[in-house]
Amino acid sequence: MPLAPGTHFGPYEITAPLGAGGMGEVYRARDTRLGRDVAIKVLPADHSSDPARKQRFEREAKAISSLNHPHICVLHDVGHQDGIDYLVMECVEGETLAKRLEKGALPLEQVLKFGAQIGDALDKAHRSGVVHRDLKPGNIMLTPTGAKLLDFGLAKSAAPLADMATLTAAAHPAGQPAQAHPVTVQGTIVGTIQYMSPEQIEGKELDGRSDIFSFGAVLYEMLTGQRAFPGKSQLSVVSAILEKEPAPISTVKPMTPPVLDRAIRRCLAKDPEDRWQTARDLAIELKWIGEPGSQTIAPALAGLRSPNKTSTRVAWSAALVLALTAIAFAAAFFLRTPKLPQPVRLSAEIGADATLYTNFGPAVILSPNGTRLVFAAAGSDQKQRIYVRSLDQLQATVLAGTENARDPFFSPDGQWIAFFADDKLKKISVQGGAAATLCDAPNGRGGSWAEDGTIVFAPDMNVGLYKVSSEGGRTEALTTLDQQTGEVTHRWPQVLPGGKAVLFTSSTDGANYEDAEMVVYSIAGGQRKTVQRGGFYVHYLPSGHLVYMHEGRMFAVAFDLKRLEVTSPPAPILDGVVTDPGRGGAQFSASETGNLVYIGGASTTRYVSIYWMDRAGKFTPLRETPAAYSNPAFSPDGKRLAVEIFDRGSEVWVDDWARDSLTRLTFAEKVNSNPVWTPDGQRLVYSSEEKGGTLNLWWKRADGAGNAQRLTQSKNAQYARSWRSDGKVLAFEQFNPGTKMDIMTLTVEGNEKSGWQPGEAKPFVNTSFTESAPAFSPDGRWLAYQSNESGNDEVYVRAFPGPGGKGQVSTGGGGFPKWSHNGKELFFRTADSRIMVATYITSADSFHADKPQLWSPGQFAPRLILDYNFDLHPDGTRFAVLKAPGAGEAPKVDKVSFIFNFFDELRRKVPTGKN
Repeated sequence: MPLAPGTHFGPYEITAPLGAGGMGEVYRARDTRLGRDVAIKVLPADHSSDPARKQRFEREAKAISSLNHPHICVLHDVGHQDGIDYLVMECVEGETLAKRLEKGALPLEQVLKFGAQIGDALDKAHRSGVVHRDLKPGNIMLTPTGAKLLDFGLAKSAAPLADMATLTAAAHPAGQPAQAHPVTVQGTIVGTIQYMSPEQIEGKELDGRSDIFSFGAVLYEMLTGQRAFPGKSQLSVVSAILEKEPAPISTVKPMTPPVLDRAIRRCLAKDPEDRWQTARDLAIELKWIGEPGSQTIAPALAGLRSPNKTSTRVAWSAALVLALTAIAFAAAFFLRTPKLPQPVRLSAEIGADATLYTNFGPAVILSPNGTRLVFAAAGSDQKQRIYVRSLDQLQATVLAGTENARDPFFSPDGQWIAFFADDKLKKISVQGGAAATLCDAPNGRGGSWAEDGTIVFAPDMNVGLYKVSSEGGRTEALTTLDQQTGEVTHRWPQVLPGGKAVLFTSSTDGANYEDAEMVVYSIAGGQRKTVQRGGFYVHYLPSGHLVYMHEGRMFAVAFDLKRLEVTSPPAPILDGVVTDPGRGGAQFSASETGNLVYIGGASTTRYVSIYWMDRAGKFTPLRETPAAYSNPAFSPDGKRLAVEIFDRGSEVWVDDWARDSLTRLTFAEKVNSNPVWTPDGQRLVYSSEEKGGTLNLWWKRADGAGNAQRLTQSKNAQYARSWRSDGKVLAFEQFNPGTKMDIMTLTVEGNEKSGWQPGEAKPFVNTSFTESAPAFSPDGRWLAYQSNESGNDEVYVRAFPGPGGKGQVSTGGGGFPKWSHNGKELFFRTADSRIMVATYITSADSFHADKPQLWSPGQFAPRLILDYNFDLHPDGTRFAVLKAPGAGEAPKVDKVSFIFNFFDELRRKVPTGKN
């Protein structure tokens, strides 16, 4: 029962209730002897008989009495009266951090100031043998003199998890009060779940590092205004804490200093061994970040933009250049001494007219000597090109002739840049000039330029590594896939120093590289060995380390270059590097001089929603919940939508949106992609790695009944695309080493009763160019497709099955043709993800298309090489398109981060024994 004003406990007179803490009710009272206000926490009389509560109450008294610190609430007295135990504490004037957060995030200066004060308070408590166990915004008071840490009354959990009713209760959103009275009965969690460490949830032994995790969650919320681990129920919050990483601070609060982002993410490491080991170290870090002249000025540079948007040279501000030059000088000269152990960090935008191309491999690289930055970015015309910028110059230069470039890499002397574009491996001088084609590379997956002029590269998705002279010429296979182990790819190679071995990523799962292997191959002897497992995009650095990515985090191991062996366990080095786990790529690059550049953010797995798009450009949600959707395909009756969804692998699902039913069709947990309906709507054909590791064609009943049946058996990757209207001929794409991507056809005879018999696959268009995206006309007499024979992707139409010539439909670029069912219109997609339409007429042996027109002003998500991102509904009046959720477009990626003196940080964290 609440205490009434006027109630006395010895010399203390209750004046008003203040609230409740982790262990009892709190009241404002007047100390009649000393004439001051105090706070009294009482253990209610009906709880005094509970030994556990009484023991915790006594523990709190002892805990607080041992702590004398300006940022910890002071204990004045303890007492017992009329069967009630009570504590008399300092009455702290101000508002709780929880109340302040209802107004939103705190300014950076306050986050650093209050954070350092709380860190100092925790350090005092931990050195006194006290673990708080309930650190949260409601237990932090903001006063005119700073932050005060309250409520040390919480004991550790008696059991690892709460009962289901507790866990499925609604979680509190950020800015609203969390649980005021954490229960302590057996079988429930003690504390506030949103801020608990993983080990606290699991009921393990706790130490001060548990408080550091909770403190990291508080700092995250102070800085962003959002919970680090949100959830609709306590069960979902628990799942997030145990299994997920918070949204990168850089995406929520882009102006955050990277060093602060890193400090907070280190607090939130799942493993206590990976966190700050003491609150003192964390407090020192926060104070250092807040010092005048520290790296906190760096994010301000991110706002500097080029004043000239039409120039072919992307201007960088003089301030940015001076900052980079000064820091580069400091990194090269001063930071080599142990007196300045902290690396220097800087974040800056590349320019107003360029967006970094972050799919696949590196969009930004440093030259070997660290003086040049090269990046692949899209200008206003949406075409990727190579940009070069010397760090002592004001501008970045666009290299003409590098259209559609991606995944650049330097020659050893830093004078040439190799890159992939238009199904070729090319090179160009850093000074500009004509780009030279070296060889074919239909879907390149990384390359490395050796000292002897040999380039080792991955020419395609599902092949081994090849080598070619940097002057061009004949290519030669270097590695072969191990069919017995189910290898599907070798990619992202690096020729190791000395040129005798190659390091690369190998995988048996073409859809997810988190569990890939890192392999070394001896060029002379042909032997190979796995040096590390469980990561991707591995690179050797001159510091004597291998660095690689796993679940959004960079790890490092010490590496003996002579024995080609890992000599240390992995250690986490850097969080928040953009990765592409579906292709095994990552966005970082290191110079031989010890500097690192990277793009910060989350994985590039593209989460989109499915929308209806009409001719007016209006978008209406079809399936708004974001996921990694691709390749939508309407059933012939227009009532269902097959779609590919990527998670740990790619699987085919069927969406019956009228019933709000999304049903999974395939379960191979590798790659099942590119679904296509049979004309009768009874089956779906798709590409699968289900057996053999190579994408071949399979089909299955659309209702999920029965087993999948294999239609083709080939060592080459195949992608299903279109059925002829009679259901007897399937057009698909197939990669052939000699002719790249070709259009093939497959006949299928039989019926559901007697069974189906696939025939032999035959080529329909197989030239030296890349042909793809075949689509049958409604009457089955014509096949539309895209080809790059003109130098750009364009849409063509051929008579089927022939003979006959071909007609070109698009004139300014286009691909992925779709026929309307009315027999009058042919649609296709532009490079900037808009829909064009051309009306056409046919005769017995001729096809004529009118000039294409823009069908809709609506723009949707960019495609991912072989993936469709739209489909035409059978009624011909609307499309299903993939689009970033919400009204706005996907955020622009135009910021890079530098870490100067990065190798010294590696050596501190992962000693190699040679330093």
